[in-house]
This record gives sequence, C-alpha cells and structure tokens, in this order.
Amino acid sequence: MRQLTVSIERFPIAGTFTIARGSRTEAVVVTATISENGAVGRGECVPYPRYGETVEGVAAAIEALRLQIEAGLTREGLQSAMPAGAARNAVDCALWDLDAKRSGIRAHVTAGIDRWPPATTAYTISLAAPEVMAEAAAKAADRPILKVKFGGEGGDLERIAAVRRAAPDATLIADANEGWTEHNLAEHFAACAEAGYVLVEQPLPAANDGFLATLARPVAICADESVHDRASLKRLVGLYDAVNIKLDKTGGLTEALELAEAAQAQGFSLMIGCMVGTSLAMAPAMVLAPRARFVDLDGPLLLAKDREPALTYDGSIVYPPQPALWG
Repeated sequence: MRQLTVSIERFPIAGTFTIARGSRTEAVVVTATISENGAVGRGECVPYPRYGETVEGVAAAIEALRLQIEAGLTREGLQSAMPAGAARNAVDCALWDLDAKRSGIRAHVTAGIDRWPPATTAYTISLAAPEVMAEAAAKAADRPILKVKFGGEGGDLERIAAVRRAAPDATLIADANEGWTEHNLAEHFAACAEAGYVLVEQPLPAANDGFLATLARPVAICADESVHDRASLKRLVGLYDAVNIKLDKTGGLTEALELAEAAQAQGFSLMIGCMVGTSLAMAPAMVLAPRARFVDLDGPLLLAKDREPALTYDGSIVYPPQPALWG
C-alpha cells in the first residue's frame, strides 16, 4: 500500500540571492515522499510566484491528489492528472525515485541514458552594484562558467563590463530575468558581445519577446520564462537559439525528457536549469545533463546548508546522485 507525505521545508541561502524581480534569503521547498512496501521515493519542488505559485497552494495541490497517488497513480497518468508546474514536479520525481528503489534500476537507465558522467555547472553571480558583482566574480573567477544576473535599475552596461574584467577567462552567461526592454535591448546585446558573453538568457518579458524577431543577434539567446513544456515550444522558433529546461516549469522529469527531445529536433540548444533548491531538486535534473550544452544546477552551492545526503560538488563539477539521495 502506498502512502504520501507532503512537507514544507526551509533552507537558508548563504547571504542574499538577488535577480531582477527581487531578493531572497531562504529557499522554501515542498517535498513529496511516496512510500510503498518498504521503498521510499522523494521529489522536491520550488514554488515560484512568477508563475502564480505559492508554497501553500502547491502543497494543497499535491494533497488534493492524495487518493489517486495512494491508489497507484503512474507517471503517465500523472501527466493528465495535474498541470505542468512545481506541484507535479515533486510528485513526478518522487515516482521516478520510487520506481528506481523498487526495481533496483537507476533512473537514468530508465530514461535511456547509458552513461551518467559528472557535469560542469554554471555558478550564479547575483544582481548588485557593479563593484559588488565584480568582487563576487573575482572570488569565483576560477569557476569555468559564471551565470550573471542583470536587469536592475540602470547600470547593466557597467555591470556587464565589470564582471568580465573581474573574470577574464570564465565563460559568461547573461541572465536578465525579463528585466531589459525593447528600448535598451540592442545596446545590452552589443555590450554582451563586446565583453565576450556566450549567451543571453530571457532578455525581455515573455509577453513581449516577439520583438526578438526584429533584431540582429550578436549573441545567442536562451528562453527561460518563455518556455515551460512542449506546448510552449513552437512559438519560440525564430526568437531563441536555446531553451532553459527546469523541472519546476515542465512539471517533472517525464515532461522534461520529452521537451528536451522536441527542442533538439527543432534546432534548439539546451540549458538544464534550476530554481534555488537543495540537492534533492537538482538530482533528477542531472538526468538531462548529458544532453545539455549548458548545465546550471548550482542551487545547493548558494545555500548555507544543504540536505543530507547531498550531491557531491568539486568546485563546479557536480556528480550524479547516489541512490540514497535520489534515483
């Protein structure tokens, strides 16, 4: 017999995590735990206000599905039982973990991944004053890939240059989190190109990103807030060069695998990203890492304390999870 447990957990962030939409000092996550005949599967999600989610609402949505889950709901059935989003992600990943624990077959094998090597993750530089961001970049300059947050009130041109000066050898990704406008987009693109950034992520609000079709792009552009699941993909052709797949947007690993295949078939490069969560949230996303051009699974590196057991990070190298964690 199955049993579902839903819990809300809080993990302090080391310092403050700031993007164009605001700042946070803790990661608040919802964890679904499904036990069956001695096997236990877990999945973690991070509710995101940008998508109309609250911690309480996500927990309630999972609770509302309790009878179906405890009656034996499958991953396939879950896709129609819940919409894409954080709540479905927690349940979907818990079911993947449960299946792995019951069968003894690792999740990446079930997903069709023969080899599961370590990956190099980007490391995030939070939005702040240019000199503060430069200092943070200098401290992280030995990391090979830095993802730099922009979109503040003015100063982004200076921030773009300051981070490059502080980390001259790093691969840089600019992430505006919808914070730029049609009026300043061209100059920000030009500044990123001049400073050698390899990618610009979600420069415009998702509702206004059709404007991207009107501009030459000196730097590749990646969709984040504009892409959720396969249903959102078709509109992005011609606007973006890459898509950022996050399990909290796709509603779990099941849809994320399908989205990755569809996106690559339509010529998009892949980034595998995350919200700020623990190793339990990163572990299922690691299944997609072998297919990705960029991996951005640094959530636990931003926390003051991760859960145990945790993923192993060696600098920016992140290793696949041990079964005790997930999968």
